[in-house]
Amino acid sequence: MQTKRYEIAFLTAGDARSTRAWSGTPYYMSMALTRNVGDVDYLGPVNPSLSSFLGKRFSSVSRKILGKEFDYDHSFLLSRAFGKIFDRKISEEKYDVIFAPASSSIIAFLKTRIPIVYVSDTTFGNMVNYYPRFSRLLSISIRQGNEIERRAITNSTLALFPSEWAANSAIRDYGAKRTKVHVIPFGANIDPVPSRERILQKRKTDKCRLLFLGRDWERKGGVVAYDAFLKMNRMGVDTHLTVCGCVPPSRFSHEKMNSFHFGSKNKEFESLLLNSDFLILPTKAECFGTVFCEASAYGIPSIATNTGGVSGAVKNGENGYLLPPNSGGDDYAKLITDIFQNDERYYRLVRQSRDLFDQRLNWDSWVMEVGALLGKLL
Repeated sequence: MQTKRYEIAFLTAGDARSTRAWSGTPYYMSMALTRNVGDVDYLGPVNPSLSSFLGKRFSSVSRKILGKEFDYDHSFLLSRAFGKIFDRKISEEKYDVIFAPASSSIIAFLKTRIPIVYVSDTTFGNMVNYYPRFSRLLSISIRQGNEIERRAITNSTLALFPSEWAANSAIRDYGAKRTKVHVIPFGANIDPVPSRERILQKRKTDKCRLLFLGRDWERKGGVVAYDAFLKMNRMGVDTHLTVCGCVPPSRFSHEKMNSFHFGSKNKEFESLLLNSDFLILPTKAECFGTVFCEASAYGIPSIATNTGGVSGAVKNGENGYLLPPNSGGDDYAKLITDIFQNDERYYRLVRQSRDLFDQRLNWDSWVMEVGALLGKLL
């Protein structure tokens, strides 16, 4: 058992004390570290204004003239500026370890002897031609992004990823040593967590309540989710669809469909989760998806696409099912209907979803594994 509390430098460009940054992941990660590992010193937010301005201007000109994007977030200009700023911040205090969540650009040019724990849900290489905004990059932007990722992984003492998809890329594409790469799934970004007893007491009705949760209707597969919803109703299953996080285009409307755009995870959001039977997310591109961890906390089976790092959060037959990327609304409708109409199968998924959250998909479980690695390291 760990007895010493470590002094932790927490490096982020944004404000890790806000739940709005990266869907709250740095906040909940740092809270778990504070509870179980050591004292966290937040060294962000940081904004190298001149470098950011020049990068954004170059990107704007490139988009207008060449029709190509320049990813200034992964540029040498910004990364070197981050390196200088955080070199100075780190030298002002004595730290045992540095945590850098989603901060490849911050640690790529960092000069320190302090062990660095790099945490990310993906690598730059995985994103190129996968996420829409990484699909029309200038060749120089790709080269700089890959070099920054390589430097970040090389500079880190531990590289932690929530999925095999991301970890394999670090090893395959950037030559990371297998001994430094570890797969530890992230946790649910919710507080408070509903009690297990409350969740297992939930009962479904004759109405199947689908929840689509995401800020990007197109990338998250909103069209397929809508088609599945329509198909289930045509099959005679009274199905209702709630869209949360985005507003679908006006042509996607139905009397049994509602949409909400909550600014934060409040009581209304909690009520929405408590009154949903399935999370449906036929996403086209996803690095991990903490939303699947949150669904599991509420005993909601997730029906999603087997793409990117989703399999790090959704286990077939445990807390949901993953369908092939080319699956359409009919495929989702048939699977959900089969499960919904079989009480034994449905409630088994509900129980197993909560089991997986309790055992694995929570931040205290994440930090316990991380703490064990730090114990060996420090």
